[in-house]
Amino acid sequence: MDFIYQYDLHFVFRLIVAGICGALVGIERKRRAKEAGIRTHCLVACASALMMILSKYAFDDLAGEFIKVDPSRIASGVASGIGFLGAGVIFVYKRTVSGLTTAAGIWATAGVGLAIGGGMYVLGLSATLIILLVQFLLHSHAGWLQKPKVKILLLRYQNDGKGQPDATGIFNELGITVSDVSVKKEVQNNVVEYRYVLEIPPRLEESVLVARFDCDCTLTLNE
Repeated sequence: MDFIYQYDLHFVFRLIVAGICGALVGIERKRRAKEAGIRTHCLVACASALMMILSKYAFDDLAGEFIKVDPSRIASGVASGIGFLGAGVIFVYKRTVSGLTTAAGIWATAGVGLAIGGGMYVLGLSATLIILLVQFLLHSHAGWLQKPKVKILLLRYQNDGKGQPDATGIFNELGITVSDVSVKKEVQNNVVEYRYVLEIPPRLEESVLVARFDCDCTLTLNE
C-alpha cells in the first residue's frame, strides 16, 4: 500500500512539473497580451501529462497474455485533439492572420506535458527552455527580424522648377529603399505628381519622413 502511495506521489510530481513548465510559457504569452495566457498553457501541459500517465500506467492491471495494451493510444489522441484548442486562438482579419504563434505554443506545450508525463524530465525541461528562447528572441517585435514597412508616397508640387524636392537624397539619408517610382503630369493644373513605392525601416517614424517635404505629401499603405 505504501508503494502504491509513493508511486502516485511520483505521478503528482510529474503533473506539478508539467504545470510549471506550461505556466512559464504562458507568462511570456500573457506579457504580450495574447489570447492564451498562463492558465491555458498550464492546464494544457498538466492535462497532457495526465493523459500520458494514464496512457502508460492506467491499464497495467489489465495487461496479460490475452489482453494487449497500446501505451500510446491515449497520448496520441492529445496530439490530434490539441489542434481544436489551437484553432480557437487563430484569427483572420482581411489578409492578416494572428494567433499562429500562440497556437503553435499550445501545441508545443502539450508535447512538454506528454514528455514529462512519460518521465522524460530532461527532454520536457529542455523543450520548455527552447520554447521560451524562441518566444523571447524570435518574436515579431524583435528589431533584427522586423520587415521593412512598404508604403506609397505621393508628392505633388507645382511644375515651376522651384518646388521639386530632392527626394533621392532624403531617402538615402533615412535608409529608405525605393522599389518603384512613377511620374504623372497634370498639364491643366501645372502639377507634377511623383508616386514612390518605399521600403521604410521598421523603427523609422513615418512622420519624420513626411516632415522632410515642403510640398503636398501623402503617405499610404501599399494595399
